[in-house]
Amino acid sequence: MVNHLIVDLKERSYPIFFEKNFLQLPEVIKEKNFSSKVLIVTDTNVDQYYGNQVQQLLSNNGFEVDKFIFEAGEQSKTLNTVSLIYNECLKYRLDRNSAIIALGGGVTGDIAGFAAASFMRGIKFIQVPTSLLAQVDSSVGGKVGVDYKGSKNIVGAFYQPMLVYMNINSLKSLPKREFISGLAEVIKHGIIYDYDFFKYIEKNVDAILGLDANVLKYVVEKNCIIKSKVVQKDETEQGLRAILNFGHTVGHAIESVSNFSLLHGECISLGMVAAAFLAHKANILDLNDWDRIVKLLKRTGLPIRIKNIQIEQVYKEMLKDKKQVDCKLKFILPIKIGEVLQTTDITKGDIMDALEYITSPE
Repeated sequence: MVNHLIVDLKERSYPIFFEKNFLQLPEVIKEKNFSSKVLIVTDTNVDQYYGNQVQQLLSNNGFEVDKFIFEAGEQSKTLNTVSLIYNECLKYRLDRNSAIIALGGGVTGDIAGFAAASFMRGIKFIQVPTSLLAQVDSSVGGKVGVDYKGSKNIVGAFYQPMLVYMNINSLKSLPKREFISGLAEVIKHGIIYDYDFFKYIEKNVDAILGLDANVLKYVVEKNCIIKSKVVQKDETEQGLRAILNFGHTVGHAIESVSNFSLLHGECISLGMVAAAFLAHKANILDLNDWDRIVKLLKRTGLPIRIKNIQIEQVYKEMLKDKKQVDCKLKFILPIKIGEVLQTTDITKGDIMDALEYITSPE
């Protein structure tokens, strides 16, 4: 049997499987006793690599398989795409014991998960993440949703998958830029929760960028362990889970203002730099840790500065952030590498200084 980790959420608990191919996928789905009818949701990029392979594998193992393909990219992460998935579910006559399988990256998982959460008030949902971002972050924890009127993830739900199945070797087919984008969430987990893991990333940057199989497997599993620990303590983000939003308050706003021309991880990297700047300015993060955070992001190829963006627009977009408390923006700030705090005690002036920093020349 494949290696796996259990996300312990009582009656909503589910396994995360770590494999080097898709061959065990039919077996682990059958163990859940779904109906044999499944709908694969994937995008135009991932479909070229794995769509037919996964569809054929499931068909050869007794499943009735339909496939829905949408245009790759954040611009498809809308209610319109969800509506098209509903149409496919009706056409294919899925019922509450059928399953939607998200095959792809974070956008695919979010869209397919939201469709599964809302069709017939909830049908079975399986995550098969193929990008680094999805494997280390978005496929675990049950956050699903879409963008609305240009605002990131503003419509959504908490809806846990029945299982997550990761083929680590699928990372080798990723474009380099997308792989590097996923490293932002990897580094984030070290900063917010695990100093030793941060040190491991520092030491193994070259091996990670070189797609060393053993190092990648460790990185993916370690991230899932960290995220699972946080989600198990706070499934619906009433407290601790908010630390996973480190870098996201600024990052999501930059994504929206840039009209999603930057990848998610690139924006989160900029957001983490801004948050670390705020922490250092407030004298809660020392110069050495500030320097290590910025240097590691830069070494992986992630952006630490951005050109040609209006900081007033970014601030205005931040005010739409769904994580506000009493109309105040909530920030996750590092105290040191491996530990953060949550605060709403940040002035507009401080925020503008941080935005000035990440938009100024290096």
